[in-house]
Amino acid sequence: MDDKVLEQVYQESLDERLISYIAEENNISLEKAMAIYYASKLSNKINQGNEGIQYLDYKVLADLLKETEPELFDKLQ
Repeated sequence: MDDKVLEQVYQESLDERLISYIAEENNISLEKAMAIYYASKLSNKINQGNEGIQYLDYKVLADLLKETEPELFDKLQ
């Protein structure tokens, strides 16, 4: 496996862990958590590898998402 393939596998795993954590922490379905995550600007930054953000812990990323894009979570209230 080359570095590009390893990076892709890591990315997919990160997305899965992050979505699961968002669902668990907000007591919502995986489908809703997925919709929130993929609608976020953070998702784009992670997938593009901007500023090495994809290497942060998934729990830190979930907290960052909630802090920087609270409007995505407003519908849950």
